[in-house]
Amino acid sequence: MSKATVVLASLLVLGARPVLRQTAPMSFFITSAGPGKGADLGGLAGADRHCHALADAVGAGKLQWRAYLSTLPQGGAPAVNARDRIGRGPWFNAKGVKIADNVADLHSDNNKLTKQNSLTETGTVVNGRGDQPNMHDILTGSNLDGTAYTAEGYTNCGNWTSSGEGSARVGHHDRVGGGDNPTSWNSAHNSRGCSQENLQSTGGNGLFYCFGFGG
Repeated sequence: MSKATVVLASLLVLGARPVLRQTAPMSFFITSAGPGKGADLGGLAGADRHCHALADAVGAGKLQWRAYLSTLPQGGAPAVNARDRIGRGPWFNAKGVKIADNVADLHSDNNKLTKQNSLTETGTVVNGRGDQPNMHDILTGSNLDGTAYTAEGYTNCGNWTSSGEGSARVGHHDRVGGGDNPTSWNSAHNSRGCSQENLQSTGGNGLFYCFGFGG
């Protein structure tokens, strides 16, 4: 009889129940790939569908999935803030690591967003600065607090429907680099343009954050 069996038998005799570690279901990831058209994600609806499809492919499709993206006011519609569309938290990555308790925690210095924790839906680390190719620019269209970035002349790539001229606000998932806020995960700088080639030229690949809730 093994030592583990003896210990388990002793626990049962004493009326104790063995403690089994449970991993929280994934509710946060960086897309392993974008739709392939640069910052043209098909709008918020298209980006949300992409999040759900990637999550569903790894067995996490029961949650409601939303892309962490903000939009500018357009056609009489108000701006949309990324922070308002991702649920209340807490959120866990594909390895079960909690990256934030709630919206306020997510947008504070207390969050656990690092290169090692900001994983794809398959649990893979995304290339960062120093890797080839660098893909640390993550599309957000947001300010540091998760509200819509609305600087003068900023286009938000047609609210995620354009791969032409303009720019998108991006964050650095590895928390290093250049820009206005180089260590920010959600608002480091603007991209050089909206095409896939433009995004790649400044250290991106058309990737974005997805958050799940409900279910």
